[in-house]
Amino acid sequence: MSIARVDSVKVDSILDKALSGERLTLEDGLALYESHDLIKLGAAAKQVTKRLHPDNIVTFTVNRNINYTNVCDTYCRFCAFYRPEGHPEAYVLSDDVILDKIRETYEIGGDESEILMQGGTHPGLPLSYYTDLLRKIKAHFPTIIMHSFSAAEIWKMVEVSGLSLKEVIRQLKEAGLDSIPGGGAEILDDRTRMRISKLKESWTKWMEVHDTAHRLGMNTTATMVIGFGESHEERILHMLRVREQQDKTGGFTAFISWTYQPDNTALKGTRATAVEYLKNVAISRLMIDNIKNFQSSWVTMGPKIGQAALEFGCNDMGSTMIEENVVSAAGATHSMNIRELIRLIRDAGLTPARRNTYYKILETY
Repeated sequence: MSIARVDSVKVDSILDKALSGERLTLEDGLALYESHDLIKLGAAAKQVTKRLHPDNIVTFTVNRNINYTNVCDTYCRFCAFYRPEGHPEAYVLSDDVILDKIRETYEIGGDESEILMQGGTHPGLPLSYYTDLLRKIKAHFPTIIMHSFSAAEIWKMVEVSGLSLKEVIRQLKEAGLDSIPGGGAEILDDRTRMRISKLKESWTKWMEVHDTAHRLGMNTTATMVIGFGESHEERILHMLRVREQQDKTGGFTAFISWTYQPDNTALKGTRATAVEYLKNVAISRLMIDNIKNFQSSWVTMGPKIGQAALEFGCNDMGSTMIEENVVSAAGATHSMNIRELIRLIRDAGLTPARRNTYYKILETY
């Protein structure tokens, strides 16, 4: 029997294992990455998705990404957005500008629209800046869902305030923070993290923020970025660490992976291909068996590959992304409105539905 045939038999065995509900191991994941049969991996991932979402509904949310500041002292090599404090292009948006942006979002999406408010790790903003802003936003827009502040930003709040992580998240929640995004996960293994961003928190510190939020009754999302030159082992370890955390708390509402955008950054590299992205989506759906919702990344991959991801394990098209400044600064310039998202989902033979941050269906189309 040829080596290719042996490998094919091995992959078939692993996929059968996943489809029967048995958990995949690190070794299983590595074998799937060695497979060149993208269609077979996608078909298995689609089967798992169909089992979790038998109604053929694909969801999306109305979202605006408000980057309240670009000041950051973490200096990630892969980021084209940040500016050091005192730089002529550094900014902190005024409360009025932020409220205007939220008002525009509300007028498009109505109740339960999502605000993904993120910035840099600004060393000069006290914790009261965030809590006062959240209270002001909720006073004006009580039904808007604040899905905001990455783990790195929250650790900066801990550092500046001198309070414990638990107390900082408790105060943010009390002020109006509803959910925490998974930004800053990149690859949850410190070999790559130390190479691309020496000052960013370790993978365990990233996970500690999400664990603490979960235990305080707050949902979060888990993310993954590929294309930094990380190994397949590091990618699988990332998936296993997310899966292990979900076993403990069940607090992740969704898993989202995308590709590193290298333009205008200090960390040069080759943009991951569509095949690499779709393969990673399929393998992560097979490995992470305890998170129900997987988001497609049309923002970095473009509408057509975003649509194709629905055949490789995704059941959600993410958001309309009314505004986005971080990945666009690194060369990704895709955008879509509600009408285009609905058409893309329908063209895939699926039923579009608008959801909120918690994956509650608000309207089907």
